[in-house]
Amino acid sequence: MHSLKDEIKFLFSGQGMPYERVCLLVAMVVTVILSVLLSGNFAKEARVAVIDLDNSAYTRELITRVNASEYMQVTAVLNTPVDPKTLFYEDKAVAVLYFPQGLEKDRYTGVGTQIGVFYDNTNNAQTADIKVALNELIGLDNAQAAGDVGSTNDSLAGNLSLAERILFNPQDSTSNGETLGFLFFFGSMFFVFATIGMVPRLRLTHALDRILLEGTPWDLILRLLPYGGCLIVSFFVGMAILRIWGDLNFSGSAWLFLFTQLFYVLAVGMLSLLFGWTAANPGIASSRMILFIPGGFILGGMTGPLTFYAPWVVALSHVFPLTWEFHFQRDIIARGAGFFDISTLFGAFLLYLAAIALALMLRFRSARRQLLAQQAAAERHREKFKQLAQE
Repeated sequence: MHSLKDEIKFLFSGQGMPYERVCLLVAMVVTVILSVLLSGNFAKEARVAVIDLDNSAYTRELITRVNASEYMQVTAVLNTPVDPKTLFYEDKAVAVLYFPQGLEKDRYTGVGTQIGVFYDNTNNAQTADIKVALNELIGLDNAQAAGDVGSTNDSLAGNLSLAERILFNPQDSTSNGETLGFLFFFGSMFFVFATIGMVPRLRLTHALDRILLEGTPWDLILRLLPYGGCLIVSFFVGMAILRIWGDLNFSGSAWLFLFTQLFYVLAVGMLSLLFGWTAANPGIASSRMILFIPGGFILGGMTGPLTFYAPWVVALSHVFPLTWEFHFQRDIIARGAGFFDISTLFGAFLLYLAAIALALMLRFRSARRQLLAQQAAAERHREKFKQLAQE
């Protein structure tokens, strides 16, 4: 009974992880917030690009039908040949339709023809509803053609059909999906565990006061380098194992992915410093990892397809660093994008990084002012004590 009392006292003492608050927070996040964020279970207004080489009244009618579907939204129509793969960069599309030249002529003369469709399979669940919707549209068009007065398209030989091609992960390999996602998730999580208690540790050893008085935020950021180096090495070791032992498709440049990881590690490390800053000790700081790491894993497109989320959920997910990591993974590793292909995405990520750096600088300056005020108050107290002692 004495042991139970001691443990209850420690639980509410604030010396360890505040589990009494964390358990309630987890319950509320799972039941309330995630139920809202994950309320969609089908693709709604998924982005579709169209390469229309026929540029006819019939193809424009098909584009209108596709855009009218609740599952799809046509975001780009190109009338010149282009590599469909490039239209998927930065998640700009999840499917690309290809209308060949002469499509309208074949449609009305009973010649069998095909529409090309390319699917992004970086997440194998995100195009299921689109496939069903497109097949329905083609079926309705064939039925309409068979009943058209004056149309000679009255046989199966003259039907319109879809020629499908699965891009980026055609074999539905877990090495390119869930396993790779867990590699980045768990690697980032334990990196945070290793760094989020840094400021509380420095505070307990009184090293933080010297850094605040004599140093700059860079003195804290530099301390992240060995941890960041270990994280990057672990990422590449894991990907090497998936490449050699598994069937990982690494389509892009390893050097470009390494370049983006330097900035990703910096972003996660600075967020770790910020979230752990006010913790009383490293143990309490560790529990705050849940505030900024799991969100990106849940909403970043690796576990659940982005087509299932509302646009505001997709936008909100970018407050989590793992969302950006999964963007880089899909574009560079899966799709083989080059630097200029992801320049817009990388530029947005640099703005995100700059916002984190600004927040850390303001936190550092605020802590320095508080420390100087405390030292000034302590000095006044000592002077007053000396005066009283002399009197």
